[in-house]
Amino acid sequence: MQSKTMAALVWLGPRKMELRHEPVPTPGPGEVLVAVATVGICGSELSGYLGQNSLRRPPLIMGHEAAGRIAFDYDTPLSDGSPARAGARVTFNPLLTCGVCDLCRAGRSNLCRNRQLISAHRPGAFAEYVSVPARLCVPLPDQVSLTLGSLTEPLACSVRAVAHAGAPRRLVILGAGPIGLLCLVAARAAGIESILVSDVSDRRLAVARAWGATATVNARGHVLATVQEFAPGGADAAIDAVGLTVTREQAVRAVIPGGRVVFIGLHEEESMVAANYIVRQEITVTGSFTYSDADFARALDLLATGWVTLDDDWLEERPLAAGPAAFEELLAGTTRAAKIVLQMRE
Repeated sequence: MQSKTMAALVWLGPRKMELRHEPVPTPGPGEVLVAVATVGICGSELSGYLGQNSLRRPPLIMGHEAAGRIAFDYDTPLSDGSPARAGARVTFNPLLTCGVCDLCRAGRSNLCRNRQLISAHRPGAFAEYVSVPARLCVPLPDQVSLTLGSLTEPLACSVRAVAHAGAPRRLVILGAGPIGLLCLVAARAAGIESILVSDVSDRRLAVARAWGATATVNARGHVLATVQEFAPGGADAAIDAVGLTVTREQAVRAVIPGGRVVFIGLHEEESMVAANYIVRQEITVTGSFTYSDADFARALDLLATGWVTLDDDWLEERPLAAGPAAFEELLAGTTRAAKIVLQMRE
């Protein structure tokens, strides 16, 4: 018989997170209970942990990059129409949308006026169980492990960011954290062959080179000078996967007149940018937020076809109880791996 309580990491305020016993969620109509196996730590959750993310209010169970198994048999179908049966391996789209607002009806559901995010507006997956609408649960192909499955959500974000960049011949990616590295994967899968990646970590840059980056530069050096060597006159597009004022400015300055800049990093809430330069160079600047259903499906297909591996020491698995220490180490930059995934069960 299932226990009425579960282990969960509860965020209580800036830099305060505890492993507690919490009630197991009760699924609402059309929802299923997912027994979480693996859940990644997202960069937005790092800012949330610091109390710097406007979407998150304590006390809160965060965690939205997850995979696991359906806990019980349910009558409601999963995203592909298959029955929700106990033991089925799934990941889930954590973005809840209304389906009836003007933006949903226009096919822009990621910008839904009534959107909610599992791990922000409702309890997330840093726990043994999470309640999720069945229609958002996506079955995992046999060749996709639960750990790889938990990468579907961040890879979907990266797929969308690369799509916003257009079809550049030369692309700059600022940041080789998980989103930057997955942007590299999405860019290469999209056929972009000339890609420069910057980061402050030589270890992460080594992963970027192993994953097909044409050139890399340590961000403590002369990033824009290296960009000019890589792409004289500027790159066609740049993706800022960090979200600092300095990287946003570098992205704007890295592209040619008429180039495209995509902001996906969320580190700083506000930044000063060279607005007149953007105007005079007619640079297109766009934000990239979450993904469409097609982006999510594309991400899972890339995982199923081997575009992302767990080699190169870029990802580390730790038990749920190690979550608070993992948050602190990620903020301090002392982790060996770029990505930390917390593990409950296999």
